[in-house]
Amino acid sequence: MYAVIEQGGKQYKVSAGDVINIELADVPPTAETMEMDKVLFISDGEKIQMGTPYLEKAKVIGTFKTGAQGAQVKGPKLYPTHFRRRKNSSRKIGHRQKYLQVTIESIHA
Repeated sequence: MYAVIEQGGKQYKVSAGDVINIELADVPPTAETMEMDKVLFISDGEKIQMGTPYLEKAKVIGTFKTGAQGAQVKGPKLYPTHFRRRKNSSRKIGHRQKYLQVTIESIHA
């Protein structure tokens, strides 16, 4: 069984036991579970359910390893550059995105 969810403007294909990194969300620091209700698609191999745009009464339950505060992980370091073909006209800056690491526990249709 798998589902397609929307979280933070991105879509993720998840199944039970998957570990995903999602955008930071407004979650209390002491929270241990996260309920995602923007479910777009659910399939169990034989039967599929498709929302318009979301499925009603469908949700995906995810848990954090050590609470929401300890579940923050950092993404790869990126170095975007601005370059113009003039003398001394280039600029290099660094960026590192923070994510929440969530383990998918169950999918409820």
